[in-house]
Amino acid sequence: MSLELRGVVAGYAASRDSEGRHEVLHGVDFHARPGTVTAILGPNGVGKTTLLNVALGWITPWSGTVSVDGRDLRTLSGVERGQLLSLVPQTDHVAFEYSILEYVLLGRAPYLGPLQSPTAKDREIARGALEQAGIAGMACRGVLETSAGERQLVLLARALAQEPRTLLLDEPSAHLDLANKRRLVGLLQAQKELGRAIVLTAHEPEFAAALATTVVLLSEGTVLASGPPQHVLTEALLSRLYGIPVSVHRSGDRALFAW
Repeated sequence: MSLELRGVVAGYAASRDSEGRHEVLHGVDFHARPGTVTAILGPNGVGKTTLLNVALGWITPWSGTVSVDGRDLRTLSGVERGQLLSLVPQTDHVAFEYSILEYVLLGRAPYLGPLQSPTAKDREIARGALEQAGIAGMACRGVLETSAGERQLVLLARALAQEPRTLLLDEPSAHLDLANKRRLVGLLQAQKELGRAIVLTAHEPEFAAALATTVVLLSEGTVLASGPPQHVLTEALLSRLYGIPVSVHRSGDRALFAW
């Protein structure tokens, strides 16, 4: 399944009592295709999370279009969106003390009818998602007992249990240690090989370089550059993006970034 944004302009009302608007995205284009990883890179406040919210249909663009397999996102029902797109947010407010397995089972909601309980198949899928995230041994623990890094893996497992065609991740490596970052890279590479389109936001050029098929540099709500990592993650473009000197050191297929 492909996800495409064309000429997207979007933002927020200036305040609850104001008719003014704060424009965040200014004519953004990108196309995420099946079996690819698109990494959206940029400093704080440039609109990365807003872009994901637009892609999910949580924010309606003021102009431009969002399409899924050529269909306007606005024509899809909530259930259809839930079966096609899933999000791994930076954080999630948990109001009740679910077990981790119960929480991951929430990802099966788009496949259940009103008041329908998860089936044995749903539980099998949820346990498989926990296994993929490397936290199967935590299934009976309470969600509120988890660390920030563990919670990120739980959120990932919930999104995988949703069995989406496109997986959206908002700074997924932010709370992870090095071992779990490596696990995350491997897991997302496996999802790419299954034919899923993956779109993620990131601050770390190293993370994008290790994983991405396409890198989009987002600067003040506009696309500064887009293309393969080796063409986009350059000293000139990264220095312009972050407003500080950035040097790039390459060793074989790996790239190291220093500031």
